[in-house]
Amino acid sequence: MNDSPDSRSVIEPNGTPDITLPIVVYALLLAGVVSGGLTAIVGVVIAYVYRGQGPHWFDEHYRYQIRTFWLSVLYFAISGVLTLVMIGFVTWLLAVVWLVVRCVKGIKRLQEHREPDNVDAWLI
Repeated sequence: MNDSPDSRSVIEPNGTPDITLPIVVYALLLAGVVSGGLTAIVGVVIAYVYRGQGPHWFDEHYRYQIRTFWLSVLYFAISGVLTLVMIGFVTWLLAVVWLVVRCVKGIKRLQEHREPDNVDAWLI
């Protein structure tokens, strides 16, 4: 049996989870607004890979990030279609505000070592 620690472990030696990676995922989701979604794709892949490797509240953040990614895809796609009738620019701006608020709320709860509120919510 190999006693070396798992390279993907989220628990620090003092027993508390390392919150760096979920913060990076939140940052990648936010950067997706200016990168055309490329960094958000990287972020959601990281969330899928590391989901299930920590305490419950930690895994809820990955679930929240995954859900945020898929809902943002939906909202930005709807905004793209609505651009044809000239209101898509407004809905795109609303989607950006929604994404920023959702990520900031997630980071705040992560720093408190608590799970995010309303993980299954469609809005905020």
